[in-house]
Order: sequence, then structure tokens, then C-alpha cells
Amino acid sequence: MARARRRSKDSARDSVREKILEQWWGAGKPVDPEKNISAAGDWLTEIMTKLRLEDGIEESRLRGAWKEVAGEFVSGQTEPVSLHKGVLTLKVLQPSMKFHLEQSRGEILSRLQQSLGRKKLREIRLTIG
Repeated sequence: MARARRRSKDSARDSVREKILEQWWGAGKPVDPEKNISAAGDWLTEIMTKLRLEDGIEESRLRGAWKEVAGEFVSGQTEPVSLHKGVLTLKVLQPSMKFHLEQSRGEILSRLQQSLGRKKLREIRLTIG
């Protein structure tokens, strides 16, 4: 009976240890634990999945689409800050520009959706900064 309890405690401790090591490594175990060496590609898919980046948009593509849709002047006054769960956050330099963009938000959203895809973008948020 005592051995069974000890094994149960050991397995629980090992499970907790494995979870802590996985968080510390940022992914699962190294591919070759004897050498403790892994190729970057071996980790990339798992890391991108954990960070929820597997179906994201490249930053350069997002910035290019924004510049094309907004135009030279407006894109100079604004900056795409983030795209998370389909919500594009734009940093706007001036309140008057924010007001202008709020008035044409629907048109801008539909043009960006045409460029980037409807499933990737569902909302635009504007912040002054």
C-alpha cells in the first residue's frame, strides 16, 4: 500500500515537473535529449500554434494593404499596431484624423477585407497615440 502511494506521488511530481520544463523551454522536449540539440524547424510549428500565429498575416503585408487602402496622407498619420482575433488596432496621431476614420470605418473595413481576406479581419479599432 505504501509503495502504491509513493508511486502515485512520484508520478504526480513527475507530471508537474514535465509541465514546468515544457513552459520553461517554450515547447515540448528537445528532439534529441542526448545531444540537447534541435533544429529550429522542429520547434517552429509547435511554437506558432501555442502563440496562435499559425493563420496570421505578415506585418509587412498588413502595412502594405493599409497604405494602399488608406492612401499616402492617411497612412502617414496612422499606424497598424496589432491584429488580434480579427480586430485591427490602428494608432492615430490626431483626434481629427480619428474622427475622419470613424466616419469611413465601414468602407475601410470592406476594402481591407478584400485585400487581406474576410476571415482575417472583422473589426477596426482606433486609438490616439
